[in-house]
Amino acid sequence: MPADVAVETRALRKTYSSLKGRQVAVVGLDLDVPTGGVHGFLGPNGSGKTTTIRMLLGLIRPDSGSMSLFGHEVPKRLPEVIGRVGAIVESPKLFPAFSGRRNLVLLADAIGAPRSRVDEVLDETGLTDRAGDRYSSYSLGMKQRLAIAATLLKSPDLLIFDEPTNGLDPAGIHEIRRTMRRLADEGRTVLVSSHILAEVEQVADTVSIIGRGRLLASGTVADVIGDRTAAVRVGVAEPERAAAALHAAGLQVRPDGAHLLVEGEPAAARITYLLAQQGLWVHELTPVRAGLESVFLELTRADTLGAPDGASPSAPDGASPQPHAPAPPAAPSPPGPDDGTTPSRRTRGGAR
Repeated sequence: MPADVAVETRALRKTYSSLKGRQVAVVGLDLDVPTGGVHGFLGPNGSGKTTTIRMLLGLIRPDSGSMSLFGHEVPKRLPEVIGRVGAIVESPKLFPAFSGRRNLVLLADAIGAPRSRVDEVLDETGLTDRAGDRYSSYSLGMKQRLAIAATLLKSPDLLIFDEPTNGLDPAGIHEIRRTMRRLADEGRTVLVSSHILAEVEQVADTVSIIGRGRLLASGTVADVIGDRTAAVRVGVAEPERAAAALHAAGLQVRPDGAHLLVEGEPAAARITYLLAQQGLWVHELTPVRAGLESVFLELTRADTLGAPDGASPSAPDGASPQPHAPAPPAAPSPPGPDDGTTPSRRTRGGAR
């Protein structure tokens, strides 16, 4: 594994058992996450993102293929490298009656991290001013940032976030995005999975796009998007009549304020020709550069690989995973509050 690659998988495959038979979640996945920066692991719900992350963390075992973190084979050598990895999988769950700082102090004691790290990670995630407030009073975005703070207690080199902006409002999404960018700028590697491609596009340096458990594209954001044109913005005096004419020619047209957005026709000159035939003269014709979301839609429209063995490519709700290798030993759980509350399970390196 090259020194400049933090995560590598080769020919990774995972299936689940269900009442419908074998369900394929990941199919021959080759994934490379470069060291440093934000890497977007992108695809729709059910495309295999969470399954892949769980395999990387040793929580489930692949059927075949290989994985490594910083050159250490997973899961065989996971205990040697897990200290360099922090992860948030699923929603963070901490003690609601305790302050943010108290939650982190308990977790630091449980995993053997120095208590001095608590104030440092609160500052890194912008929570210092609210550190003394109860966790139950935090917004969803603040709770997610506290979970990120928890992963930072042991100063990991690799941070893995699975759908970290789910359920957040725009302000919360902005805060999480800014936090991820800051962590990457400090020299860490941030692997973030998401089905919201346009959101990750604003923060990612490199991306891997998967669909139906397969890798569809990978590289820098600029390389993946390339010179694709998502649509052409058309300014014309009679937009309704122009839309009808373009629809009749088989093009996809939708309003964009006083303009039209025309999809499905990369040659802008043909749009001018079609409208001129109807006596409609264009006063503006602007190509709209594609984003990751439009690239993904293009890739999946062209994806005719199909699910192998006649199976559905993603694990349905309630499907049971195949027997898996045990996860690395977890740190002792901190004591619960007086009312008998017990801490939720945590992925090594942070709250789950």
